[in-house]
Amino acid sequence: MSEATSSEILKRLDALESESAIRQVVARYFRICDDLGPETPLDELGNLFTQDAKWDGKGRYAKAFGGYDGRDAIVAMIGSYCKAPPHFKMTAHFFSAEDISVSGDNASGHWMMLQTSTYKDNSSDLRSAHLQLDFRREEGVWRISHFQSTNIFSRKEDRWNDSDDIFVPDNSKDGARK
Repeated sequence: MSEATSSEILKRLDALESESAIRQVVARYFRICDDLGPETPLDELGNLFTQDAKWDGKGRYAKAFGGYDGRDAIVAMIGSYCKAPPHFKMTAHFFSAEDISVSGDNASGHWMMLQTSTYKDNSSDLRSAHLQLDFRREEGVWRISHFQSTNIFSRKEDRWNDSDDIFVPDNSKDGARK
């Protein structure tokens, strides 16, 4: 293997490992956001962002969320959803159409997001957004440097959950546990 080939392979390996690390940052951000409350690890959430990060709502989200400059402002905004009782009784984020591009210590990513939520007042809604995120590697750690969320649609829903039993086939004769 020539020196140029080894260098190119290492560069490609770094890009693949970077993409994986970026996916983990995004997944951790939304796992935290899916469980906002008094026990939310806001320090951990803050560490997912660069110190000079920006968070911007676009489209309908510009009015609803606005924009925030700096890690502390972003954490304070998200922390406002955590006060007792928490803003969300339930929220779940789903992603598709991922597109990550890495260039050295900078990267960008795009996702389509679907969010189901029930709020503390028992109202529910369904939202979709286009996410555009920029990342920067600092001291070997990938962090979000710019988070942009653009609303595609929003609609109210009656509810996302009920107490009805979950229907499954009768397995009582097949040795299934009861």
